[in-house]
Amino acid sequence: MRHIAIIGSGPAGYYTAEACQKAFGEDVRVDVIDRLPVPYGLIRTGVAPDHQSIKGVSRRYEAVALTDNVRFVGNVLVGRDVSIAELGTFYDAIVLATGAPVDRPLGVPGDDLPGVIGSAAFVGWYNGHPDFADLDPPLHGPGAVVVGAGNVALDVARVLAKAESEFAGSDIVGHALDHLRGATQETITILARRGPHQIAMTPKELGELGHLARAAPRVDPADLPPIEEDAVLDPGQRKSVTHLRDFAARAETSPISIVFDFFAMPVRIEGDGRAERVVVERTVMDAEGRASGTGETYEVPASLVVSCIGYRTPPIEGVPYDDKLGRFANHDGRVSPGIYAVGWARRGPTGTIGTNRPDGFLIAEHIGADLPGDSGKAGRTGLDALLAARGVDVVTFRDWQKIEAAETARARDGAPREKFVSIEEMLGARH
Repeated sequence: MRHIAIIGSGPAGYYTAEACQKAFGEDVRVDVIDRLPVPYGLIRTGVAPDHQSIKGVSRRYEAVALTDNVRFVGNVLVGRDVSIAELGTFYDAIVLATGAPVDRPLGVPGDDLPGVIGSAAFVGWYNGHPDFADLDPPLHGPGAVVVGAGNVALDVARVLAKAESEFAGSDIVGHALDHLRGATQETITILARRGPHQIAMTPKELGELGHLARAAPRVDPADLPPIEEDAVLDPGQRKSVTHLRDFAARAETSPISIVFDFFAMPVRIEGDGRAERVVVERTVMDAEGRASGTGETYEVPASLVVSCIGYRTPPIEGVPYDDKLGRFANHDGRVSPGIYAVGWARRGPTGTIGTNRPDGFLIAEHIGADLPGDSGKAGRTGLDALLAARGVDVVTFRDWQKIEAAETARARDGAPREKFVSIEEMLGARH
């Protein structure tokens, strides 16, 4: 019997559990450990609340979680409740599937002013993550700045710009919806260091901006390269740039403008005790596609600045870490004997949800090659005894189903759920 502990219950964790089931059949026991009492990681707290079809993949993880040889071990923080070394005495393999939930700092003067928020925090706020439920972002100034050229920047801009009626059917949490209802920002500026051909925004997400009830995207035609240069792009990127060209051709006015400011980078954030404006430097690209400042600067009013420039995996004591890359040090997913990394914890914050599935099968292959036989370790029996001795209040998958049912029951009309936003509420909903 192989005993495997997976730390993290998001897509990477459950795809790895599924891969281990398929690789080892009944000869495996998998414990999926998470610090929160609720599973699914970024599916629950990272995917935009108005993208419910994407969240539907959680049903696949649920099917895995309800099998006899996989279980959810929630409300257990590795490093506090149990150490990596202790897990190593119980399990043949430890798989780190913790993702990359920590914002990379913007790294400019003034980035510590109130009103400057990382996207993990801002997205966590409107998605009901317990760590960010009390964020209270300032939404009452004349404008907001979103720094980044990927889909997270689009999510943030879209959520800021949407009318309340457009959140029908979403699971945005009530405190965020109430706060957004009073927002006064008329201009949302998306700052991108490079040009339209270098964006990491996908066509579907870009296209959504063109159909908002009270907001319209704006692109300066001068920022677009000659249309014949689009031919070198892959089909998806070409569709994205086509959306930008469509936005540039629009003339209608809307109460809210979403301004794409290309070839622009923030150099400092200024304000009297809080963010009030972003000083932006115009950039130019070299032949290798690198952007550098030109010395030309201008100001963009902003009481809210959301930085969407990437994430880091938090280190865990006892696990080799690559500080430069912001993830666990690993070679093709192998960290050290018996320890593996998968998903963003392995490769950094790149790829889609589905990218984690082949990652999971890769790690299952490694475990099969590295651990050919039965080690005789205690597995979950050993973990359970340790956690019980320490008084840890473990949440099972059946407990989670009770929490989920309570969230569904308290949903506002048309919404799939109203999430609990504190761990205490989650734990209380089990009874």
